[in-house]
Amino acid sequence: MALEPRMRSLTLLVSALLALPAVAAELPENHITNIFKPLATPAESEKSIALLVFAITGFIFVGVAGLIAYTIWRYRQPSGVHQHEEPPQVYGSNQIEVAWTVLPILIVFVLIGVSARVIAAVENASPPAAALKVTIIGHQWWWEVLYPDYGIITANEIHVPATPDGKNATYLQLQSADVIHSFWLPQLSGKTDLIPNRTNFMWIDPREPGIYVGNCAEYCGTQHANMLLRVVGQDPKSFKAWTIEQQRRAVDSPNAAEGGAVFQSLACVNCHNISGLGQASSGSKFGPDLTHLMLRQTLGSGVLKNTPENLRAWVNDPQVAKPGCLMPSMKLTPDELTKVVAYLETLK
Repeated sequence: MALEPRMRSLTLLVSALLALPAVAAELPENHITNIFKPLATPAESEKSIALLVFAITGFIFVGVAGLIAYTIWRYRQPSGVHQHEEPPQVYGSNQIEVAWTVLPILIVFVLIGVSARVIAAVENASPPAAALKVTIIGHQWWWEVLYPDYGIITANEIHVPATPDGKNATYLQLQSADVIHSFWLPQLSGKTDLIPNRTNFMWIDPREPGIYVGNCAEYCGTQHANMLLRVVGQDPKSFKAWTIEQQRRAVDSPNAAEGGAVFQSLACVNCHNISGLGQASSGSKFGPDLTHLMLRQTLGSGVLKNTPENLRAWVNDPQVAKPGCLMPSMKLTPDELTKVVAYLETLK
């Protein structure tokens, strides 16, 4: 019996690992993941530091490896000659001692100085009055996204304006609802932790429209690897249209009214908000806000592509796609499942 918890944990881990190729396959063709092609000011600054470090350490490596190779070649024993005497021993050199003590110290101070300057420039940048402000709250294992100036609440997909000049910066307020998470978008900025009872900040200014894929970068439990996130960079006009669409309340479709009644009769409403059901939409109860569920690209924080087939499978038993997630299987009858899914498909 003592082995059962361990076997269950191992099973969940293997299931999560096997799910990773499927997750990657679901990403859109235009997803952007190349960390050596920064498309925002913070990421570009960090790439510059990385290249400087690579250059300095590469120079040191070539120099040391070259000296070792030269020494091996220069003082090799000629073939056919047997050395019976110990070669002359050198027991110390003040010049060499000073060199390999002072030079590393200077290199370290240079790297510290450059890093501190770039970090200060990124961290201390003040948001302009017109900057978009977004609050990100990390949950096990999904992201809650709030736009306080627009009254919008969504999940896992962060829509922001993107312009070539980088003038439309987005400032993110990062919080955690449970354990430590880490927000990382390789092409836009470095990693920033989300810590319970603390608010951290970061900013991004995407230069190109597109989908920027990121992930939680701090182990936070069973489904850490599947706590994916997306930033959808849009031109300002498209972003404005998106905000208007998101500000609309969900309206029940007459054809799905029965499904809406079933949904409200289940425990789903204890975890999820839907503005059209007359619920307050001030933040998450426990699970993601579902007001405009069908406008999102994925389900389960990026685990599944948002299609009617996947939605039905997810509602029926989310543990199949995301073992260990905190959404239980509701054990719906086939009729209840059909009605609830039909209702959810109207949430646009």
